[in-house]
Amino acid sequence: MYDLLGGLSVIEASSFVASPTAGLYCAQMGADVIRVDQIGGGPDFRRWPVTANNDSLYWENLNRAKRSVALDLGRPEGRALLQELIRATGQVITNFPIGGFMAHDVLAQGRADLITVRVMGWADGSPALDYTVNNAVGYPMMTGPGPDPVNHVLPAWDLLSGAYAAFALLAAIRRRETSGAGGEVRIPLSDVAIGTAANLGSVAEVLYENANRPRLGNAVYGLFGRDFMTADGVRTMIVVVTPRQWTNLVTALDLGGAIAAIEAERGVSFAKDDGLRFTHRDALYPLFERAIGARAHADLAAAFDAAGIVHSAYRTMLEAVEDRALVADNPVFGACDNPSGFTYPAAGAFATLPQADRQPPRPAPRNGQHSEEVLATRLNLSSGEIARLIDAGIVGTAPTGES
Repeated sequence: MYDLLGGLSVIEASSFVASPTAGLYCAQMGADVIRVDQIGGGPDFRRWPVTANNDSLYWENLNRAKRSVALDLGRPEGRALLQELIRATGQVITNFPIGGFMAHDVLAQGRADLITVRVMGWADGSPALDYTVNNAVGYPMMTGPGPDPVNHVLPAWDLLSGAYAAFALLAAIRRRETSGAGGEVRIPLSDVAIGTAANLGSVAEVLYENANRPRLGNAVYGLFGRDFMTADGVRTMIVVVTPRQWTNLVTALDLGGAIAAIEAERGVSFAKDDGLRFTHRDALYPLFERAIGARAHADLAAAFDAAGIVHSAYRTMLEAVEDRALVADNPVFGACDNPSGFTYPAAGAFATLPQADRQPPRPAPRNGQHSEEVLATRLNLSSGEIARLIDAGIVGTAPTGES
């Protein structure tokens, strides 16, 4: 946690991954992010993984450092309260549909400088998920050895869209500061996905080749990079991105003579050309398989580390979490009380500011934990009016003892 965005307040009306991620990143940098949900929790409130008590560890971590307001959004008065909170605050992050009571034109009535950042599925407003957008842009057909498509489990487009939404919000606020103009920023997952593919050269690649990239399994396209098995059965990934790394790798494995023979036979030099190493992988891979397969992983790892060679053994996530350098001794993580009651390392801001003190991670709120406080301070509602709304079931609060 840092206080770079102290003084900025954001209403977040969202669910699942992309939109809550945008709010999370703002909150981790000090913004007051007020998440508004349906009383009892939105559609992602119990999303797996969950504890034995059905508390979502997913929700608990995507909503750290936020405040929670619970409203009955199925009723006009509940929807009107959300609209009023958005107008009073001035900026909202949401993945609600384009139309209806959360349409920007509706929200901006009486608040012309309102900024709405809307995370979407497709640009035409139709729904999509990370897993369907990923299929649509072709990555599962490039992943794995083939012929069947391989879906990866990381929701990459959700996470990129969330990060882009946070950036877009700050860009829109900057414009408003200089021009006074508000407006809506729409961020479709589909555009983030295909735009990212274009930024990586993949759109140009398939049009230039008029063909799809071949399936490479664990090999890295255009580089010398692949998984290899050591003598003691440890599968490790090795990737070379600089001439120095290549030279050091060849030296560490004592393959100089064998590499020189291939270069002479094929009339090439691998010293400074990534593409040639990739093109001639049919000759290079067997050499490295034998050399790596003859040595124990610990021996190789020590030699590679000393030579600045990029490598990593494959391991499970549980093994990764038990790595002290990654988690226990990593200042990104800290301890805090969690609504689930389960104590574990919690992540704070990923960025590190050497000139600033890092604050510990903060817990996620309970559903409705801050309803009364926010309605009183943001909308100037009296305690009597708030009590009426609670009694009428329009406003929800955290159960007694959980606030």
